[in-house]
Amino acid sequence: MEKKINKTKNLTSATEIFGKWAEQGKDVGMEKGHASSVNEMLDFALKERTNIGQKFSFLDVGCGNGWVVRKVLKNTLCNRAVGIDGAEQMITNAELNGGDGHYVLANLNSYESHETFNLIHSMEVLYYLENPAETIYKINESWLKPEGRLIVGIDHYYENRASHSWQEKVGTPMLMLKEKDWLSIFEDSGLNEVECWRSNDSDSWAGTLVLTGTKK
Repeated sequence: MEKKINKTKNLTSATEIFGKWAEQGKDVGMEKGHASSVNEMLDFALKERTNIGQKFSFLDVGCGNGWVVRKVLKNTLCNRAVGIDGAEQMITNAELNGGDGHYVLANLNSYESHETFNLIHSMEVLYYLENPAETIYKINESWLKPEGRLIVGIDHYYENRASHSWQEKVGTPMLMLKEKDWLSIFEDSGLNEVECWRSNDSDSWAGTLVLTGTKK
């Protein structure tokens, strides 16, 4: 299934907007806003790594200021953690925050990883990509180690009505898909044991759509 972002005139690229946010210190607010859902996702994925009981490598796709990379590095089984982001100021902030993480500035639409990882995470990134289906397929085929896991969080999706106005408010193109469409993309990518759930839902918020699967 091929899903491409619908480009609209008079909108700014996501990397440019998030770069400006990083310059203004808004990356800290993004970290706080996403922390609850990310913590739930990491609890799920890191419990699995603990049960496996082996050293693992970690990649954060759209790492922002590196806060998830630094968090995962606190796990004693993590022996390498890498963050990639397309916004230069985000990478600068990540490096300034210190720690042993490695950070890469690159266009997420065209990036080719020269490493493979046991665990790949992404929060609030996929719907900004030009072709997320192609990226997820590439992650499964080339970035994940055998039996590795991809886990992502998405707040902007059809069932979450509170997110429908974000493209206009933020001013950058965003792909709007239904939960079933995201599930199909994950399944069509070849990922195994695909599942999803919603994190931190409420009466006015459908919750973060969490999707995950493993490499066969």
